[in-house]
Amino acid sequence: MEETKPTHEPAKHAHPNYVGIFVVLAVLTGVELGVAFLPWSKTVLVLLLLGLAVWKAVLVALYYMHLRFEPNRLRILAIAPLPLAVILVAAVITEFIW
Repeated sequence: MEETKPTHEPAKHAHPNYVGIFVVLAVLTGVELGVAFLPWSKTVLVLLLLGLAVWKAVLVALYYMHLRFEPNRLRILAIAPLPLAVILVAAVITEFIW
């Protein structure tokens, strides 16, 4: 009997340096704590903290969720709901202004 190989084999890729990514995330968390106590205006602080949070979320998505090694179609599928989330958050934040 002849052995059949599966038609779809996962692509081989190098494993990310999980400890290195963890260290980067820990450093970014420390930077966030430092930024939170700066005597700057709240607007600047919020923008800086949001930028750091987005950076950390991108690192987690790329390396721990392995999106860096997936085809672009799957990346787009993961990113597609983000505009809806932004609209929803903006609607909730501005609810009391209207």
